[in-house]
Amino acid sequence: MISSFNEPWREKFEALGKILKAKYWFPHWIMAALFIIGGVWLFQTDFGDRWLPYLEDIVTGDRELSPRNLPPLVIGGGMIMMSLGLLLHSRIAWSMSLFLAGLALVSIIWADRSSWQLTYFVILIVCLALFRRSFYKSSLAANSIFALASTVMLLLYSVIGSFYLGKEFDPHITEWVTALYYSIVTMTTVGYGDINPVTVEAKLFSISVIILGVAVFATSLTAIIAPMIKASLTKIMVHKGNSMKRENHYIVIGNNSLAINTCNELKDRGKHVTRIVQPNVDKDSVSGEDVIFGEPSDIENLEESGVKKAKAVISLLDDDSENAFVILAVKEVCDSVKTVTAVNDTYNLKRVKLVQPDVIIAPQILGGELVAMHLEGEEVSSDFLMERLFQQ
Repeated sequence: MISSFNEPWREKFEALGKILKAKYWFPHWIMAALFIIGGVWLFQTDFGDRWLPYLEDIVTGDRELSPRNLPPLVIGGGMIMMSLGLLLHSRIAWSMSLFLAGLALVSIIWADRSSWQLTYFVILIVCLALFRRSFYKSSLAANSIFALASTVMLLLYSVIGSFYLGKEFDPHITEWVTALYYSIVTMTTVGYGDINPVTVEAKLFSISVIILGVAVFATSLTAIIAPMIKASLTKIMVHKGNSMKRENHYIVIGNNSLAINTCNELKDRGKHVTRIVQPNVDKDSVSGEDVIFGEPSDIENLEESGVKKAKAVISLLDDDSENAFVILAVKEVCDSVKTVTAVNDTYNLKRVKLVQPDVIIAPQILGGELVAMHLEGEEVSSDFLMERLFQQ
């Protein structure tokens, strides 16, 4: 009963999303803006309303940086930097953003800040968790950039902090080179023991550097190695696809029940099926030996699927406009391949016909007609069914 109650609301939200073109800006633009606001808020809390001139004075050396200002400086600057990665749907940027938001929350609780600020960052973490699937892109170049940025930020935090807390170490840290040396040794958890923190503040600072170092290095290493492994696996799968002769095959696009059942029926008839599934789909929910994760209307993905040697391309996405874009992309690559597309909404039927697919299937539209005809006692013939279901 609950699902049936929520179904009309879900359809209304989906319709509103299509009208507002939400997929082009939601949620990545919203999350990026929220992170910039959060970073600036941390700056204003610690440095006052004139936080920008304050930061300029610190950079130019006209003002000394207090150790207590280090956490908001690093966290706030990192949040503003990671907002760019969120705009690009970067997975590593999402991971680092979640980590920074957690650190901000801890610092707010530790310093007993405003309850409004505490609530804001709690909501920020919840939103990151809810929209985690929207941040799915993982490229070696992007991951390397953000991994390097995270390492540099941590290094600055460690060097500046150890230098300004220099008198609280034994022996004292009085030079930037010594601060850099201590930072590297601590971040990498080598710990030679030649420089030791002697006060509570210095010990807590060293603990934070160790924890951040382990977290940043582990995340960065995973972010860089994962795409390399993925690329190797992709090559293996492509080689496997070639060994299965990716020709005279069917390309099925989508991961809904209609697409899955179509794949199963074709496989039951001994046909080879190559699937193209959108990248934001949970990979564990996708079955099939030959699957490509990527935008279905992307020319490179279509060429990789062997569209020029395919018997037919069957686009069964839930969004009629995306189905139309897929057909246009297929015709751009190979105009001779047979195209089949689904139409889910009666109002879009004429528009989809404009892209001239070879066959249009409209099971949902036909289902509504059949229900009305049955209730009115009208005769349903096999010719009518074939004509309405498969519109040549």
